[in-house]
Amino acid sequence: MFKDRKEAALLLSARLSKYKNDPGLVLAVPKGGVPLAYIVAKELGFPMEIIFTKKIGHPTNKEYAIGAASLTDYFVVPHADVSEKYIEEELKNVRAKLQDMYNKFIDKYEPVDMEGKTVIIIDDGMATGNTLLSTVSVIKKSKPGKIVIGVPVASQEAVRNLEKEVDELIVLLSPPGFNSVGAYYENFENVSEDDVLIYLEKLKGSK
Repeated sequence: MFKDRKEAALLLSARLSKYKNDPGLVLAVPKGGVPLAYIVAKELGFPMEIIFTKKIGHPTNKEYAIGAASLTDYFVVPHADVSEKYIEEELKNVRAKLQDMYNKFIDKYEPVDMEGKTVIIIDDGMATGNTLLSTVSVIKKSKPGKIVIGVPVASQEAVRNLEKEVDELIVLLSPPGFNSVGAYYENFENVSEDDVLIYLEKLKGSK
């Protein structure tokens, strides 16, 4: 159990400190991952960016990720019951939401080229890992040197799904009978878009 996102981020930073001398970049999964990523980026001395990817949900269960999309690319695991037309429509919907997010946040930092960099993806937890699995597939197309995922808590299913897909997966807690990410924080307040802007401004102001 973590007191809050700050405590979890400091514990993650200690585990990630071995990458401090790498040319690196911290990617924050919005919105809950941003407060943690901010602290990790500060501790490592890395720039931080928002991950502009969103999951593509299954037509019968939007929470079940069958893929993910960025503004320029996408990755989908083929499903016999999912049509190409559905994928095309979802891509339009997802990218409209991503564009809105991009317009709000992108002027807060200069985008960093990922090629050859140690890219550290930070979120506040993983339930199934399906969204990040697809996100990693999109990020790999940018040819980073290493991909590392750091999360305070994850289900054992998520660990199995992700550990073979990245160079390192750092998880502080992976309890049996995983419930929800928020169940492992004493304080798990909602992170708003305004909060995200504040963290980006703080990081920008500290440079």
